[in-house]
Amino acid sequence: MAQRGIREYDAKRMLAKYWSEYISSDFTYPGKAVLVGPETNIDELPKKHPWLTKEKLVTKPDQLFGKRGKHGLIKLNADFDEIKKWIKEHMNKEVTIGKVTDRLTHFLIEPYVPHEKEFYVAIKSERYGDTIYFSNHGGVDIEEVWDTVATINVPVDENIDNIDIESKLPPDTPKDKKKMFEDFIKGLFKFYVDLGYAYLEINPFVVSGNNIVPLDLVARIDDTAHFECGNKWGDLTFPAPFGRKFTREEQYIKEMDEKSGASLKLTVLNPKGRVWTMVAGGGASVIYTDTIVDLGFREELANYGEYSGNPTTDETYEYAKTILDLMTREKDPKGRPKYLLIGGGIANFTDVAKTFKGITMALREYKQKLKDTNVKIFVRRGGPNYQEGLKIMKELGKELGIPIEVYGPETHMTRIVNMALEGK
Repeated sequence: MAQRGIREYDAKRMLAKYWSEYISSDFTYPGKAVLVGPETNIDELPKKHPWLTKEKLVTKPDQLFGKRGKHGLIKLNADFDEIKKWIKEHMNKEVTIGKVTDRLTHFLIEPYVPHEKEFYVAIKSERYGDTIYFSNHGGVDIEEVWDTVATINVPVDENIDNIDIESKLPPDTPKDKKKMFEDFIKGLFKFYVDLGYAYLEINPFVVSGNNIVPLDLVARIDDTAHFECGNKWGDLTFPAPFGRKFTREEQYIKEMDEKSGASLKLTVLNPKGRVWTMVAGGGASVIYTDTIVDLGFREELANYGEYSGNPTTDETYEYAKTILDLMTREKDPKGRPKYLLIGGGIANFTDVAKTFKGITMALREYKQKLKDTNVKIFVRRGGPNYQEGLKIMKELGKELGIPIEVYGPETHMTRIVNMALEGK
């Protein structure tokens, strides 16, 4: 599972959209929220969201970091003009959170909800199921009152409707809210599962009349679930973690990904590393990475990423060329070989020959640099037209005079990692 943080805005947007589908209609979530970025014309927002000028508001950065109140980064109970001024003052301002420094570029605006009592709920995915946490003492210092948190385990094969949530709530839960909270937790859990979440924390949420309102929210999504629920995610982007700046190459692949119906991902971990991967599939990329690390080559792992979703030949060519350019910029100072692992599982619908054609185009272009930097290539792939794809790779090795070892689905998916790194 590849867990990726998403903006608070996107999680709340999805929650509001699917509230009635998963959660009791006895209580609602208004779901009013606006995301402001560097390109947003903030003065024009009230035309699309009239409530901005009719209600008291709250704003805060929405960039995958917490404790915003403790850092003085929340503007509360303000009118729209005050909110505009505050955002303009903070836009592109450099701040340090812990040991990480970055610029503020995105802000969330919501209605301000006066309240007295705050609650806490979270759901976390683990190996053998999911865990729900609930407390009647939500807020910024939840860690200090963790003894008030009830823990509810949901085994992987258990239906949430079969669990008596009400009896598992903390003893100090108000009697008049127990049924409401049970319905809310069950609906929230179904939403969590169906939309591919891996972690969801609402701290705090409040009850305001007939509304349940999440005030602060942190969420991570399993990005390998895109093929199942990407249509429900809508226009979802995965922002870089706070303090993490994209390299030029990462930004290029990110822009390609945004324009493509396929999935193209690249994170440069160590540009001087000797182990580079070009893996088809999000799940496969995780498995290959784990295997490389398990074999003791964590410090040599150069990149993490994937190409999947049946990318075009041109897209695969550009993706491969980007990795080869990074990989061949300099030799290993100790004269050791570098390894390129072109791997993946057995594709369902990706045309292996077509994607390999793009990769071979890039390999031909970098023929001399691959030789100069002593690159050894290992390939393992299966799926539609895989025989033709593997044949292309075998012939390419002879043509270029570069060692390319090629294996099909008869070989275990990560066997090429052992072959390359341990010579087995």
